[in-house]
Amino acid sequence: MLLVYTHKITPRVTYTFKHICRRVLGIEVRFTSKVEDFIAHDSLKMSYAKKPLSNELFVRSHDLLFDHGLSDLEINVQQWGNTKGFFATSERSDLPFDIFAASFYMLSRYEEYLPHVKDEYGRFLASESLAFHHKFLNQPVVDLWAYKLKDVLMQRFPDYNFPERKYTVQPVIDVPMAYYFKHKGFLRTIGGTLNDLRRLKLKQLYLRYTVLMGFKRDPYDTFKWIIRKQKANKIKFTVLFLIGDYSTYDKGISTTKKDFISLIKSVADYCNVGIKASYFSLNDVAILKKEKLKMEAITHIDLNAVRHSFSKLNLPISYRNLVELEINQDFTMGYIDTLGFRAGTCTPFQFYDLDYEVQTPLQINPYHCLDFALLKYDSLLDKTEHLQEVIDEVKAVNGIFTPVFHNYSFSNLDRWEGFRSLFNLILDSEE
Repeated sequence: MLLVYTHKITPRVTYTFKHICRRVLGIEVRFTSKVEDFIAHDSLKMSYAKKPLSNELFVRSHDLLFDHGLSDLEINVQQWGNTKGFFATSERSDLPFDIFAASFYMLSRYEEYLPHVKDEYGRFLASESLAFHHKFLNQPVVDLWAYKLKDVLMQRFPDYNFPERKYTVQPVIDVPMAYYFKHKGFLRTIGGTLNDLRRLKLKQLYLRYTVLMGFKRDPYDTFKWIIRKQKANKIKFTVLFLIGDYSTYDKGISTTKKDFISLIKSVADYCNVGIKASYFSLNDVAILKKEKLKMEAITHIDLNAVRHSFSKLNLPISYRNLVELEINQDFTMGYIDTLGFRAGTCTPFQFYDLDYEVQTPLQINPYHCLDFALLKYDSLLDKTEHLQEVIDEVKAVNGIFTPVFHNYSFSNLDRWEGFRSLFNLILDSEE
């Protein structure tokens, strides 16, 4: 157990140290402001303050973890071995950067509360991030910093037996539309037909009616393949279905369709099932509650996992709504068009509410690869190389790799050619 001496034990201090020590390094951590307790402790210990007490392991603290609300922070990013660091310390500090303040900045998504340019859907862009501007978006820096702390602890306490964590994969399958042609209802089918004719999409028109007449499987109906993959793997998939009402943004299948209900139930027999929260539920907790209750009525299991439509987050409201409804797992934290580490970590972490200065029960599972982000690479070889680079970064810190694929990215449609093999590459990476 690591004992940390600090002049003031704040919610930010306990939150950040617990993530780095307990979640990343597997070390229990306690805190004290009493010098005598610190001196008496005969195992791992360090001080986190402006000055060291004596010659103990010491990291000079930045003011951020003792602050409240938002401040205008001066951030100077510098090279640090094979990675980057910011919030420089002093010569007496055993680490050249305050990794705890820097980690809090990344995990709390501090920068997303500050003024920034949004895209047309109101999303925070990768190009607005500190990590993008200083070229460390491709690294799980929080985990790398934690391992640098571990190196220093091992030098000071060579007899301590440090636990080792293992690289794992946590696949997420997003289902905004379970079927491309089937179960759309009469009006939507007629509208789709007229649209095919107007755009002279005769091949699609032919496919539409061969599917509707039962001669071919719907191209989006890849669930037999998904279940077969799940049966062959110990890794548990998380499958998130859109069950919200039809709207401008969400064009899923109605839960009045018995085949859709049966599909959700059959997938739930093998995989973890949650919801892809609809676009309008993002700011309306009543709509989100309705979708939660609807899914629980289908699966007869308490809803635990959510991912927001269009990967959109409105911080802190989106996450407060999940906390209010006792939904404890979120899979929205990532970028839609860029591979990498939006929160700087490949370790799930708790949502810290900066307005209330409190750690919440909501666990954020950051994703590092969305299938759409791979489409910008022309060849399958390019896609594979870039995907492998992200996997290697996660493996280097024995983290959790979370990819998000859609049910239709396993289809035979030209756009998604080769994506089954990319998914297989991810599953095989754990072996």
